[in-house]
Amino acid sequence: MKQPLSPKLSKLIESFFRQRLVAQRNASPATVATYRDALRLLVVFAAERSSKAPSKLTVEDLDRDVVLAFLDHLENDRGNSVRSRNARLGAIRSLFQHVAYSDPASLGIAQRVLAIPTKRTTRRVVGYLTCDELEVLLAAPDCCTPQGQRDYALLLFLGRTGARVSEATAVDTRDLRLQRPWQVLLRGKGAKERVVPLAEDTSAVLRTLCQLRTEIRPDSPVFVNARGHRLTRFGVTHILRRAIQQAATSRPTLGERAISPHTLRHTAAMHLLQSGVDLTTIQSWLGHVSVDTTNHYLEADVEMKRQALAKCDIPEAVPMRYQPSDELLELLERL
Repeated sequence: MKQPLSPKLSKLIESFFRQRLVAQRNASPATVATYRDALRLLVVFAAERSSKAPSKLTVEDLDRDVVLAFLDHLENDRGNSVRSRNARLGAIRSLFQHVAYSDPASLGIAQRVLAIPTKRTTRRVVGYLTCDELEVLLAAPDCCTPQGQRDYALLLFLGRTGARVSEATAVDTRDLRLQRPWQVLLRGKGAKERVVPLAEDTSAVLRTLCQLRTEIRPDSPVFVNARGHRLTRFGVTHILRRAIQQAATSRPTLGERAISPHTLRHTAAMHLLQSGVDLTTIQSWLGHVSVDTTNHYLEADVEMKRQALAKCDIPEAVPMRYQPSDELLELLERL
């Protein structure tokens, strides 16, 4: 009996996005964009490797060896970190789960790809800004100009609310409550919504920012670019880099550090923790699924550890020189 032809890879990828991600999982636009970028890189790599047009690729052109070579290419040629490599692998695994369900003839290839392990990575210490460093950064934008007012409002919002970049850029005017109780509605990962309180000064800054706009509707974005369009992730990163460059003139150490928009999220969390807010409240504030993620801030707070050490009654230790108690041990010590 003649074997049925396997569907083209292009058809499988299309059904993966349209059916699995959008229709079945109701994935957020950010998730779709992340998976799209990862699979685009993989398809281009496989096409160059097999000397085929991307639309002519088959599942066999993306076997385990090709995927492994692609992951090495990400690290060695593109300079991606292990975390980025693992994130790309996650997107590839999700695709091949769909391939296994949709094309039983490709089950063997899918299983071999799904068996590729993630690479072990070192968990980095959480980086954040002190209160003084945050104030220096917030003083960088020129608030006498509309651009400077926008930049100041954005940086203040990120540093006070702990919002992710995607959450901040997605805020519309209808999501803000600028009368008591001041608050903002954020839409986080997994289509989860949460309400975060705003300080009175943050609310006043946001109110001023919205009043600068000539035409504004309930669905208008709060943070916009020079053309009036919603800010992108790259736009936020550019604004932060410009502020860091300006702030580094008075605080050179800021220019020497790797500061990203996510650093401001860490900053808000650390300031809450150092103010005595409990971890469960911080977990809810940041929208963490598990309190284990929030525990990372507790581990990163060196000052709290110093205070704990100061409270310990540790007797003064008198150093003792090691003396071998056996001829064999003495011999080993001399080697």
